[in-house]
Amino acid sequence: MLGWRMRLRYWFPLFLSLTVLGAERPQKEFPLWLGKAPGQKGDTPKDIPTLTPYWSSKPTGAAMVICPGGGYGGLAGHEGKGYADWLVKQGVDCFVLKYRLGSAGYRHPIMWQDVSRAIRTVRAKAKDWELAPDRIGVMGSSAGGHLTSTIVAHFDYGSKEGDAIDRVSSRPDLAVLCYPVITLGKHTHQGSKRNLLGEKPSPELVKLLSNELQVQRDSPPCFIWHTWEDGPVPMENSMLFASALRRQGVRVSLHIYEAGRHGIGLGATDYEKLHPWTDQLMFWFKQRKFIP
Repeated sequence: MLGWRMRLRYWFPLFLSLTVLGAERPQKEFPLWLGKAPGQKGDTPKDIPTLTPYWSSKPTGAAMVICPGGGYGGLAGHEGKGYADWLVKQGVDCFVLKYRLGSAGYRHPIMWQDVSRAIRTVRAKAKDWELAPDRIGVMGSSAGGHLTSTIVAHFDYGSKEGDAIDRVSSRPDLAVLCYPVITLGKHTHQGSKRNLLGEKPSPELVKLLSNELQVQRDSPPCFIWHTWEDGPVPMENSMLFASALRRQGVRVSLHIYEAGRHGIGLGATDYEKLHPWTDQLMFWFKQRKFIP
């Protein structure tokens, strides 16, 4: 009985906030699938991928799906809600993704399925939620940056199977990668690799998820930033991805800063003292007409 009560406490507020993904904008966290998610192992919060919306008071129609970092073992709040709180002030409606994790026993392709479904969901409800369906971006830091690079390289234009949301494109219109894990080769973050693929992944799987090797010609333009001082995730990850994008003719804005530890996020809690990457991102957004 206790298990059922715990599940009820989790599902009931989600059910109330969902409004069956109707025309009204959801105001609280909601699950990506109304039934069980593909590959779902249990019924606890860690088994149920969700989106949490953050609505701008001065919306521009732009939207961002945010993938927090955490080594595929956790989810860093300052790289999720922290980014969303800042971006809504810039006119970007945000959706923070709670994707399933290696620490809960999940492996690829579960995380990729979750981010794909998140982008499809926002695009499918764009008209109802007053969003521009051609201005839906994805953003991630560290392992969340790897998940972002995964959907940049491994998107599709809609599936013939599944529900109506599955038939919508999962291609983001642009991507923002903050000190991302990209490769699963020489310069990878071993903890992220292990949580994503397990202890002894095949060489073929390692190659498939080394996303510098998987960029497509129609991958979306990317804004990428990193720091020289980053120890856990070397800046070579960003450089490899930027070079791969360029080889495919995909536009990229790459920024390497000298100082800064891994995981610095916005760089400050005072919005008047944020890291310079935030100004550069706003310039890029306007240059690409993502926001006015």
